[in-house]
Order: sequence, then C-alpha cells, then structure tokens
Amino acid sequence: MKVTFLGTGTSHGVPMIACGCEVCTSDDIRDKRSRSAMMFEVDGQNIVIDTGPDFRMQMLREKVKRLDAVLFTHEHKDHTAGLDDIRAFNVFQESAIDIYATKRVQNNLHNCFEYIFEGPRYPGIPEVKVHTIENKPFHIGPTEITPIEALHYKLPVLGFRIRDFVYITDANSIAKTEMDKIKDAKILVLNALRISKHISHFSLDEALDMAKQLKIKTTYFTHISHQLGRHEDVSKILPKGVFLAYDGLKLEI
Repeated sequence: MKVTFLGTGTSHGVPMIACGCEVCTSDDIRDKRSRSAMMFEVDGQNIVIDTGPDFRMQMLREKVKRLDAVLFTHEHKDHTAGLDDIRAFNVFQESAIDIYATKRVQNNLHNCFEYIFEGPRYPGIPEVKVHTIENKPFHIGPTEITPIEALHYKLPVLGFRIRDFVYITDANSIAKTEMDKIKDAKILVLNALRISKHISHFSLDEALDMAKQLKIKTTYFTHISHQLGRHEDVSKILPKGVFLAYDGLKLEI
C-alpha cells in the first residue's frame, strides 16, 4: 500500500495573504502546506480522504489519473470545498465517483452542492454515488476501512484505519474505546495545529501526549498551521519516531 499526503495544512491561523512570518517566507518546500487530505493506493484502487479547496491542485501535482472513492472525515469547508472538481474523473472514467460519508456530512454536502444531488442533469455536473457510513467497519471493494470517531470540540469527526495505517485529523479528543481501534497500527497520522492550546484541535504537546499513549512506533503530524513554525525547526524538537508530514510525502506500508 502506498499513501500520499496530498495536503498537510489548515485554514486555521493561515493568512490569505503572506504575512511575512518565517513560514510564509520560507524557501523550504515542506513549509508550503495546502489543506489536509490523503490518498491511498491500495488493492488496485485510489482512495482519497477529503476534498478541500486545494483538491484540484493536489491531484494535478501528484498526476493522479484515476479516482475510485472519496472518504469524508467531516463537513467543514476546508475538507469538502473541492468536491466539484471530481468532474474531470467522471469524464475520463465515464462513471460516477463513490463517496462515503455519514448522514450528517451528506446533508451538508447536499446543502452546499445542491446542483450535484438535485435538479436537472446535464453534461459536466459532477456525478457521485453516495454511500452512508457509520462508526463501524465497511469495505471499498476488497479494502476494509475501520472508522475511528474523535471529537472536534463538540463535533464528532471520523478518522480511518486502513490496514496498519491510521489517519485522524481535526480532533482534540479521542475516547478510550476508539483508541483501542488504533492498537498495533504501524503508522499514525494525527493533527497538531500549533504550539498553543486550541479549542478544537490538538496542540503540539497534546498530539505528542496522544501519540505516547497510543504507543505507535511511527507518528506523523498533519493539519499544521503556520503558527506551529517551520518544518526544519519543529522537526528538531520532536522525539524519536515522530515526524512532521509535508505535502507530497509518500510512504510505502
């Protein structure tokens, strides 16, 4: 299985215009963070987690030729706003794209992208096939997916385990019963927004503490704001086995 970090950044704390801080002015490509998303190449399928506003750019950058399914963690715009851009895959694949989301997330997608789900059909409208998921294992083709529920302040969000890889973003709390689903994974990806505490995201120290509790050999942090600092600087203070992810990072598992 190959995984690609399509994006590792966030809208939180990131200015619309470069603010002149050390991250915004950095020449290190690892500091150029688009909105968080993942892609899995597994069992002959390309499965993407979240389609944020940067989805089109991310897929072009990675030269992705096929999209088999999209999983949604939750309904916030920085994770869903790029849904319209699946239309190119509809054209080339001549088929609808399977999307997997909870009922609550589906309702939000209907409201934000009504033209995809309602009204007259005409060439060029994104085509989707919607699958309802809950907090229990399901399959995309031969691939088993295990949801892991976390809290994004008071909003339930889903992380996902695919084989020995766990991806959790936009969380600041994980219940013990959900943590048990992560046991024995080889790689954990967890959000770490910034140094200071945040109401709905793990801070760096909180993410480090969670990684320590889970006892996963290798952990990557994602959903990083510019307030966390430069990749090179933060990497120097991380313990063994813990890394900052960056856009375009690829792992073989």
